[in-house]
Amino acid sequence: MASDHTRSAILSAAERLYADRGFGDVTLRDIVASASVNLAAVNYHFGSKDELIAELFVTRSLATNRERLNELKAAEEAGGGRAAIDAIFRALVGPTLRGCLGPTSGGSTAARFMIRASIESVPPIRRIKNREVDHLRKFAAAMRRSLPGRAEADLYWGLHFALAMAHHTIRERERLTKLSEGLCDLDDVQGIVERVVAVSVMALTGSETRSGEKPGAQRARQGS
Repeated sequence: MASDHTRSAILSAAERLYADRGFGDVTLRDIVASASVNLAAVNYHFGSKDELIAELFVTRSLATNRERLNELKAAEEAGGGRAAIDAIFRALVGPTLRGCLGPTSGGSTAARFMIRASIESVPPIRRIKNREVDHLRKFAAAMRRSLPGRAEADLYWGLHFALAMAHHTIRERERLTKLSEGLCDLDDVQGIVERVVAVSVMALTGSETRSGEKPGAQRARQGS
């Protein structure tokens, strides 16, 4: 029990410090001082700063991915095995946006840590992101069932762009608020989800080019 308490204290202190100050400015000595443990305890439980960051990121990511997959499963069950494409995108981006934005979640330590992880490209997080893609393959498969006539590459691009919009909105929320002079309400999380979903669906199911053509080539050919 004492060992579990020490481990939890280290994780809690590290997450709070990383959320407040970023990954580069926090040392292991900062973490042990905040957690009231010794450096040997960090080395014993985690081995290194990178492993500590990785565990924090994996823990938070697993919770988000579990929520995504639960929503995807519910959408497919409601659709008799084939979810509508907007429901798939909603399951994909909703948990991330709800977890990081809004008056309830946006200020939490967990949300601020994940925002840091999105902004600061540190090696342990980058390696995990590049490796852990199995849950995204399930979304690609659901998109394939939803749009059976769509080219495989289009589906992956659609998934990629939906994720990119969600993450960019989280990273640049302060700039968007300033740019729009408050017109874009970053506390209206469900409204943000619906905007991202709408643009994602439009991009994937709207006008398309012939296989192999660059965007815009079809319009140029039609105008000639």
